[in-house]
Amino acid sequence: MRSNGEEGILTGAKRVVYFATGNKGKYAEAAEVAEVFGIRLEQLKFNKLEIQSSKLEDIASYAARHASGVTRRAVVAEDAGLFIDALEGFPGPYSSYVYTTLGWGGILRLMEQAKRRRAHFQAVVAYSSPGNQVRCFSGIVNGTISRKARGKGGFGFDPIFIPLGSRETFAELSVTEKNRFSHRSKAFMKFFRWLMSHGG
Repeated sequence: MRSNGEEGILTGAKRVVYFATGNKGKYAEAAEVAEVFGIRLEQLKFNKLEIQSSKLEDIASYAARHASGVTRRAVVAEDAGLFIDALEGFPGPYSSYVYTTLGWGGILRLMEQAKRRRAHFQAVVAYSSPGNQVRCFSGIVNGTISRKARGKGGFGFDPIFIPLGSRETFAELSVTEKNRFSHRSKAFMKFFRWLMSHGG
């Protein structure tokens, strides 16, 4: 058995990876992707330290490095942003703060007169283990902002984002359906592929 190494922890034939997040929705999405690779993703109930930055990579990297340093484990953290063309990329890396202050209702009000409704979600997954360099993996999904909120699933801005290739918002899709499109699943797939190739 290998522990606290760059490749995470091996338990029998199944690898275990710790995900520092308090968001059950993010965990559920990432855990389903992990299963495809035969990896068990454990939710690390850790108060992720989130800095303000104009770069998602900086936010995710800092959170992963801090969590790994405190817990002395190999840890993955993730940060995501919604970038709206008509709003010059707003809210972008400030999406978490904007969601808690304005919510998706505030975004729809800002978009009331907007004809251009193109947007994209980007997620960055950062992996850190004690004493090692942080590695980042990014995923992007293009789409549009809906005219009104639809759906009761998901979290955050999911009720107003329609991914390219779908007629439904993220909030109208199941976890499995959302993972077919989502920025988060793309970033985690890149991470898990990398992880499997290192100490496989």
